[in-house]
Amino acid sequence: MKLFKSKKDKDLYYYFNAKNEKRWCYRHRYYDALGKRREKNKQGFKSENEAYRALLEVKAAILNGEVKQVENSNITVSEWLDIWYETHKNEWKISSQKQRENAIKQQMKPLLGKYKLLNLDKATYKRVYINKLLEKYEPSTVRLFHRLFKIAINAAVDNEILPRNRFNKITIPEKKVKENFLTADELKKFLLAAKELDNITNYTLILLLAHTGLRRGEALGLTWGNLNLEDKTITVERTRDEKGVRTPKTKNSYRTILIDEALLNQLKAYHAWCKEILFSFGFGFSDSNYIFISYKTGKPIAQNTIKYSIDRIVQKTKYKKITAHGLRHTHATILLSQRIPIKVIADRLGNTPQMILDIYGHTFKDLEEESVQAFEYAMTSTGGGFGGGF
Repeated sequence: MKLFKSKKDKDLYYYFNAKNEKRWCYRHRYYDALGKRREKNKQGFKSENEAYRALLEVKAAILNGEVKQVENSNITVSEWLDIWYETHKNEWKISSQKQRENAIKQQMKPLLGKYKLLNLDKATYKRVYINKLLEKYEPSTVRLFHRLFKIAINAAVDNEILPRNRFNKITIPEKKVKENFLTADELKKFLLAAKELDNITNYTLILLLAHTGLRRGEALGLTWGNLNLEDKTITVERTRDEKGVRTPKTKNSYRTILIDEALLNQLKAYHAWCKEILFSFGFGFSDSNYIFISYKTGKPIAQNTIKYSIDRIVQKTKYKKITAHGLRHTHATILLSQRIPIKVIADRLGNTPQMILDIYGHTFKDLEEESVQAFEYAMTSTGGGFGGGF
């Protein structure tokens, strides 16, 4: 293809394509960060001005030190996701690694992979990614996929491939979800049913989740060494699920919390039962043993054991449907209803105060309405109004 120089700029050219149509292109040579000679070129422009504007953008970017953006202007979202994953996967926990691998393969690449990373704009992102995901998933799940994509984009910004993350200020609409918590009265009935209908391991685990707000994986990761009978505390320092044993979810998840007498007495009784069961199977007993074991094998119970237990209880009693995580929500909601400070609840659940505010907004709304009614009652029952002046 023969190129003809433009008078407007030495890096600007025109040529004739296979159909003998006049088209414009640019070829700009520059030095990268290592002093190596490179060239950025692009063709197919229909007008000289269009090609000239694109050339000026490239020159400006290089002058501003944005060489990586120029060099990677043609990289697709799919290509960047592969680079990001392969570069950082060993820094992530196994659960995060698997979660991001699946999101890249099943959501990000199919919907966004073909787009140029540098050219993907907010409107396109919302239309082809967020809106499409909302057709298939719950808003909470879409928020997760959105958060994961932002992490990948932040890495591109850190790598100087993108100037900024343009997907930060995107709001995903809320959807009213089914209540996954019990009132105090409902919890009392549920715990009585669990004690009557299930085995000692499942009942003790359900009681612990309801009385501490621990996550299921945190409870399954507890060893007898994490229980201090004298100080009446439990220490969370690991989580356990089908993927194995690992460190807790966040740094806030490392915590030591107080437990009440009801749970303490049950754990003492369960402690004695565990010793008998382990000895009957020929196993030794030590502080390193996981607390929750199967009465059938003497080995640590699996992740889904608690799910099947709760489902059986709900089915037999016809009580309100609840999940293991719902017991955590129940614990937090009851504490909030008792006016326990947010910071105290956050520390107990291994969360931040902001997370408590975000997750339990419905409870705060109820408490706000109660506070207004209480103030109104106080004013009317005492005669109302303020005496005197200021």
